[in-house]
Amino acid sequence: MASALGCCSLKVNYQEGMPKWRSPRAAVIPNFHLPMRSYEVKNRTSVDDIKTLRLITAIKTPYLPDGRFDLEAYDTLVNMQIEDGVEGVIVGGTTGEGQLMSWDEHIMLIGHTVNCFGTSVKVIGNTGSNSTREAMHATEQGFAVGMHAALHINPYYGKTSLEGLISHFDSVLPMGPTIIYNVPSRTGQDIPPRVIFTLAQSSNLAGVKECVGNDRVEQYTSNGVVVWSGNDDQCHDSRWDYGGTGVISVTSNLVPRLMRELMFGGKNESLNAKLMPLIEWLFHEPNPIGLNTALAQLGVVRPIFRLPYVPLPLEKRVEFVNIVKELGRENFIGGRDVQVLDDDDFILIDRY
Repeated sequence: MASALGCCSLKVNYQEGMPKWRSPRAAVIPNFHLPMRSYEVKNRTSVDDIKTLRLITAIKTPYLPDGRFDLEAYDTLVNMQIEDGVEGVIVGGTTGEGQLMSWDEHIMLIGHTVNCFGTSVKVIGNTGSNSTREAMHATEQGFAVGMHAALHINPYYGKTSLEGLISHFDSVLPMGPTIIYNVPSRTGQDIPPRVIFTLAQSSNLAGVKECVGNDRVEQYTSNGVVVWSGNDDQCHDSRWDYGGTGVISVTSNLVPRLMRELMFGGKNESLNAKLMPLIEWLFHEPNPIGLNTALAQLGVVRPIFRLPYVPLPLEKRVEFVNIVKELGRENFIGGRDVQVLDDDDFILIDRY
């Protein structure tokens, strides 16, 4: 009987001759995480190195007509970021469409970025998930291929309790430098300050990418927590008025030199106002729709979209051409003239 039941909690009462269930006790498993790489290699980038970054680009992932990554275009895009002073890149984030990647694609792109550019820019891999198991596995793999830090979102859709949030992040923080990403508009759940202040006890918490607003930024920075603005339209004030360290930016894909000036050059209301039409255009529809359209119009990437993303309509593409002319083509990446593009120029891929 015992061998047939294995580890089941069923216990036989021989006096009555009938099996009875015993309520199983919850197993408490100690945190015995073993890194996949030696600490000497994994920790070659310190948390303090990540905390000092002021301009991080959430980098776009370009595609080939069959839906695979266009690594040639990707390398060109990353290299242009580095040449114009960007200090870090988020690989496979929302902007890079990590949500449309398999984990194999995801980890490959992180490793490729480290291999090609890891000595010139900090590579921060988006290895977050709404599943703690997946987040842990992806983060192990990301650090194994050399990423300098991890970006972790809170569990979305299913959501969890505040205690669950803490336990989720506590499971990944021991692996290496970590940025926590709070964007309630996408996850459906805010990460409140109580959670962040609890997690700040970990030496691996580099800081927070915060999208709630600058009052929250100030609440953290006044208590010693590093914050990057996750909103390009608020990042200037976050940096110069609310103590923010910098920005994790979408707009810097297009105008990295101007975004660097905004983060490094001191308070500059004039430049900030000058950039607002571009920023508002980029976020007219959910990111990365605007960015994907703009990069295609600039000739930097092929006009290929993985569904469910589709390009902005013709009138918005015409508007982008005018924005480029107003800001000056020389301030944008790439060397081709900006084009409106016809609807038929775009390729939409549903299976890849």
